[in-house]
Amino acid sequence: MLERIKSLREKAIQELEALTDSTSLEEWKRSYLGKKGLVTQLLRQIGSLPPEERPKAGEAANLLRDELTQLYEEKASAIKEAERLQAAKAQAIDVTLPGRRPQIGALHPVTQTLREIIEIFSRMGFGVYEGPEVEWDDYNFGLLNIPPEHPARDMWDTLYIAPPYGKEGNMLLRTHTSPDQIRVMELMRPPIRVVVPGRCYRHEATDASHEWMFYQVEGLAVDKGITMAHLKGVLTTFVREMFGKERKVRFRCDYFPFVEPGADMAMDCIVCGGKGCRVCKFTGWLEILGAGMVHPQVLRNVGIDPNIYTGFAFGMGVERIAMLKHKIDDIRYFYANDLRFLKQFRA
Repeated sequence: MLERIKSLREKAIQELEALTDSTSLEEWKRSYLGKKGLVTQLLRQIGSLPPEERPKAGEAANLLRDELTQLYEEKASAIKEAERLQAAKAQAIDVTLPGRRPQIGALHPVTQTLREIIEIFSRMGFGVYEGPEVEWDDYNFGLLNIPPEHPARDMWDTLYIAPPYGKEGNMLLRTHTSPDQIRVMELMRPPIRVVVPGRCYRHEATDASHEWMFYQVEGLAVDKGITMAHLKGVLTTFVREMFGKERKVRFRCDYFPFVEPGADMAMDCIVCGGKGCRVCKFTGWLEILGAGMVHPQVLRNVGIDPNIYTGFAFGMGVERIAMLKHKIDDIRYFYANDLRFLKQFRA
């Protein structure tokens, strides 16, 4: 019996030392120390031995059970710690590896164009003013020489909204940045030279050249002796700074209720050089913006004497400028959030 105990001990310890995971360790425990394990069976056989052999055999078997139990607990603790370290290592960050390059954003092409427009006018002495996007009807129309019954209101598909509680009057999402002409002239006295950038809103169907939300830049200059020649000089300089010094410009009469006289400005087609193509509809010209001399009644509406001061104003769509500059044929690309399109304009 003692030889069997010795042999069983050597086999159990040898197998235990080779174990490396919790599953095989539990299997080892069931094989040796479980209810049907080899050590348990050995202890049950002690009673069948001759009386003179029982004490030594029983003592040796109990010592084996205690020793294997202690060795099991030590091994279980070691395996548990090894598995914990392995799990921690799997989750750890290897600082020796090169880091993942973060995705770097860029300015939207409309924002890039807007900043370029502002920078050009800033060099010509124009400041920047930003007004509210939610506007009163009087500022958007009335004070700009467009009373409620005026047919020119049909030019704008207006989004009206409810005024604040306790306030009376019609409120709307501004249809153009022109109401800020009024706000600037209420805040400042001549000489005035500002550009007003911002979003505008119109309730209209979207297509390749129209969006319900778009950016505009309004320009205003008021001083003594301002003439149409100053307007033409400023806008010609702008076009050549934006599109190239070789650009030719054209002014034609146009109607806007808040200027008199009014004009639209065009430049020779940047695609065909004025020869005529599909982009310019074979006219050789691309319309850029609308402009004119500030209407005397608009000056009176803000308390500026038109007999002393004159001024000019202009307005342009920023998306329109960006489309011409980058030869884009559909305004809807700007706001479709397609990264394949937007990544082309990374500065």
